[in-house]
Amino acid sequence: MAERSRSEKLKRLVAVQRHLERIAENELADTTRQRDDVTASMERVMDAISSADPIHMAFSIQYADRYGRLTIRDQQLEGIQELIQMKVQQERTKADRLEEHMNDARELETREADDNAVYDIVDQHFAAATPASSKVQKP
Repeated sequence: MAERSRSEKLKRLVAVQRHLERIAENELADTTRQRDDVTASMERVMDAISSADPIHMAFSIQYADRYGRLTIRDQQLEGIQELIQMKVQQERTKADRLEEHMNDARELETREADDNAVYDIVDQHFAAATPASSKVQKP
């Protein structure tokens, strides 16, 4: 099995790192959705608390407790969201660096291949210019 070039190995690493970046972005989207749900629930509870309906007035203590729990959950999700945003940025930065290294490696490999092609042409030119059996000469 032929050994893979450095740029090919880095290309695979970039693909893996981009996948990790997408996973982190999906986690961020999920956390954002959860925060939106909590915010919507908080708004519904506030509407119920401020309602003049006698049924809601009877449950005002439970609504206040519920609002407090939702506020705590929102704060927790906010902290989680900030951590995930940092994770997304880290994964993106890693992927960008790996991609830069991959491009540099690819450029070096291309340059090396071009240099080797030139050396092959020079070797062929000199090989054609000198006889194959210069030691053996006919009298």
